[in-house]
Amino acid sequence: MNTITSYKALKGNTQSTVEAELSRTGGLLRLAPNWVPRSFLQPGLRLKLHPEDTYAYGADRGGIDERWFGSTTEAANEGRVADEGLSYCLVDRQRLTLRKAVEDCGATIVGKAIWKKYGRWPVYSKFFDNMGPIPLHMHQNAKQARLVGREGKPESYYFPPQHNNVGNNFPYTFFGLEPGTTKAQVRRCIADWNKGDNGILDLSKAYRLKPGTGWLVGPCILHAPGSLCTYEPQWGSDVFGMYQSMVEGRYVPWSLLVKDMPKNKHKDLDFIVNQIDWEANLDPNFKDNHYLEPIPADDTQAEGCIDRWIVYGKIDGRQLFSAKELTVAPGAKCVIHDKGAYSLICVQGSGKINRLPLSSPKLIRFTEVTEDEYFCTEDGALAGVSFENTSQTEPLVCLRYFGPEVNPDAPELGGHRRQSSLFPR
Repeated sequence: MNTITSYKALKGNTQSTVEAELSRTGGLLRLAPNWVPRSFLQPGLRLKLHPEDTYAYGADRGGIDERWFGSTTEAANEGRVADEGLSYCLVDRQRLTLRKAVEDCGATIVGKAIWKKYGRWPVYSKFFDNMGPIPLHMHQNAKQARLVGREGKPESYYFPPQHNNVGNNFPYTFFGLEPGTTKAQVRRCIADWNKGDNGILDLSKAYRLKPGTGWLVGPCILHAPGSLCTYEPQWGSDVFGMYQSMVEGRYVPWSLLVKDMPKNKHKDLDFIVNQIDWEANLDPNFKDNHYLEPIPADDTQAEGCIDRWIVYGKIDGRQLFSAKELTVAPGAKCVIHDKGAYSLICVQGSGKINRLPLSSPKLIRFTEVTEDEYFCTEDGALAGVSFENTSQTEPLVCLRYFGPEVNPDAPELGGHRRQSSLFPR
């Protein structure tokens, strides 16, 4: 078995090695699977991870329910291993973290604008896959997260059909609060934390989840994600606060509510309640202002490929990330030009990317490397990346997400209602 541990760790400055690889591949870095466990959730078993490896980190760490893509962000898990959450690049039988490659090569990988403003790759994506719902929670905004030395976390969701052949136990997500909900009501729920179910879901509303659609969710918005497997482009942070004391009969520790709040505020109920963005949570048109459906990016169907926006729109006036879904018909070839660096995961089929192997595996062992994930530099994206579907029967489908302000031509929120689809879904 070809495993990540069989690749020699690359030490010292990696610039010459990485740049030689980028020259060879046309701007691509192959990445290894990056698995993350959560101690408080039950895995949904749709990540293609071998069932014997669900608890590869140990049962005490929880099951693996996430796979992170193009990540330079560490997972904020208690008891985590040193490199948990960090993606590894595979270069000529050697391995190095994508974070290290970006540190050493800078704008060569992420592009001049992102490097100048952020000095890093500031976003990542993941598959988030659970058997049932997770507790109602929020992610802090930038100002709130700075109080504990972290960054805020806006995020987005897309439900890829390839990973949702079964919806699992509860394919509905609660978002926000019912209009008219008061701070006193939420405060009471927090005060009742240790009495069992604190009843906060009574103040929210659930929406049925549909494969092939998505949502754009800003920070400080309460949400209790349902049981569809989700592709989640988001800001490079792992902050959150759980506001629900029990889910499916399981107790949620108070520590998960306050873990990213200042220690002197851990018992301050008013502070905790005011972490919520009340205007956004009480929005009577919540779905209209957050729901996403795919929108064709280019009329390329005649060439045998369909490129669609799956994540688009702005949060607080800024495009923080965006994402596309590319489908290449059986036997077809195409060259795709993009405006900036991106991370790519193949979710169906097999073929080639810049003449390199590209395939979606059926089953993956915990330390096994794959040929389904790549990072593309800005120069590579601008020059164009070639895709070839070598199957005569099955489509080749890839998801790719981009960094901040890369795609000014992306649709606005609600664009799916204003534009008739050019292609069948």
